[in-house]
Amino acid sequence: MSARALSGRSLEEIDLDEGRAGRLSPADLRIHPDTLRWQAEVAERHGNPQLAENLRRAAELAGIDDAELLRIYEALRPGRSTRAELEAIAAGLDQAGAPACAAFVREAAAVYARRGVVRGA
Repeated sequence: MSARALSGRSLEEIDLDEGRAGRLSPADLRIHPDTLRWQAEVAERHGNPQLAENLRRAAELAGIDDAELLRIYEALRPGRSTRAELEAIAAGLDQAGAPACAAFVREAAAVYARRGVVRGA
């Protein structure tokens, strides 16, 4: 497998000359989910399961809009969301094809509730 950008272009096609000529798009500068999954496999083979899991979650998030990612990030800060709001985010992630990220948010919601750091606790 060769690494590629979210646009589908190979890394060999993306260089400073292309940038200077204005022939790069934002998608050329973002990583493709398949590349992240491939990196996860490499990490797993080399004995780094935690990194592999992080890369798999990143692959799930690669296609989600930046504004939505920032909204989720803000919501996950302690005290910013109710448990119900975090559950709604998890449900949205499930619908977006990001089940590992949804599970991560549900786990965070449970921990926040246990520690009393959800909004309204």
